[in-house]
Amino acid sequence: MATTAPGTPVFLEVRTQLRSALLILGEPKEGGTPMDISITPSSLQVKTPADCTELRLPAEVRLVPSSCRGLQYVAGDGLHLRLQVWAESNAKLISMFNQNSQARECCTFYCQSCGEVIIRDRKLLRVLPLPSENWGALVGEWCCHPDPFANKPLHPQENDCFIGDSFFLVNLRSDLWQPRPELAPVETHCLSSENHFKLKPKANTKVICKRCKVMLGETMSSETTKFYKTEIIIQPSERNFPIIPRSQFVQSVIAQCLVELSTARSTFRFTIQGHDGKVYILLWLLNSDSLVIESLGSSRGITKFPLLEDILKADSSSAWNAVKVLYQPCVKSRNEKLSSAWESDISIHTLTLPSATCLELLLILSRNNATLPPSLRYMNSFQTSFSYLTY
Repeated sequence: MATTAPGTPVFLEVRTQLRSALLILGEPKEGGTPMDISITPSSLQVKTPADCTELRLPAEVRLVPSSCRGLQYVAGDGLHLRLQVWAESNAKLISMFNQNSQARECCTFYCQSCGEVIIRDRKLLRVLPLPSENWGALVGEWCCHPDPFANKPLHPQENDCFIGDSFFLVNLRSDLWQPRPELAPVETHCLSSENHFKLKPKANTKVICKRCKVMLGETMSSETTKFYKTEIIIQPSERNFPIIPRSQFVQSVIAQCLVELSTARSTFRFTIQGHDGKVYILLWLLNSDSLVIESLGSSRGITKFPLLEDILKADSSSAWNAVKVLYQPCVKSRNEKLSSAWESDISIHTLTLPSATCLELLLILSRNNATLPPSLRYMNSFQTSFSYLTY
């Protein structure tokens, strides 16, 4: 982890694959000029008559001082310059399951918000990824005979867990405690063109946590339940419930989803849709190899939201692996034309989450955007933000 002494705000974005970095030294306080800047491979020091800021870099990042170029002053930001770096990314996508070992262990499903046990000691013998949502439309291209999968929805069996883009499908046995839908039973029917469940529009299928009343997922049939990845933590039963701050968990899950989908499907634009069918956010993934290092003195003047206080400590510095995104909010009828255009574009992927989580994510993106240097907060008509891989 990077460490620093308080003083001039410092922002460093390292692109590990490009081996380059953008360094921004914030405007010094009144009476803080001139500045004496010293760069070594493992640290950065800024001295002014008023204070001294020293930033010591993580072990996996080394600057090349002789490569400094493009020095310029940007009003509102301070000094900008670019450097070459030697960096190794220590960001590892953490799957909920290790299919070689953990999938054969007994697992316990917890509500991430409060730690309530949802499913206890479930032995999962098969943990399988689901195909893409529109795969049924392509079956005709694969088969020379009628669709063999028609009217055959993918129901997980007792010891199965099927993994979708933003959810898990599990089979709830009668001998286990089951989260109670707000209304039950739920009637379903299946269309021949797809292998996904279709719920009657008036059916209320929400699955809520008994303790904190957070929406965890939806019932898909009398036995099958969809749990959203942003609401559930799955652990081997011998381990205790891990306490992960909500904002860290949400943005880490979303960042992993974006990286996985962009890698597997070459998809870089996403709509974040609530379970109510409304689009809340338009996301455009720029890159997934950023390491952001900053002294958080730059955010002291910004009001904190309680949701985010767990990761924003004004008296320290931070170094986070992150994905960089452009985003547009679509709440309160904002960006309706753009949202409509994106929804009709088949190259854009939709991630569905509980509506409350969509609003949480929008708040996180907005807060992360507000902590960036002003010149980095916008790109064309989009706002810029980072989603941090924090665990």
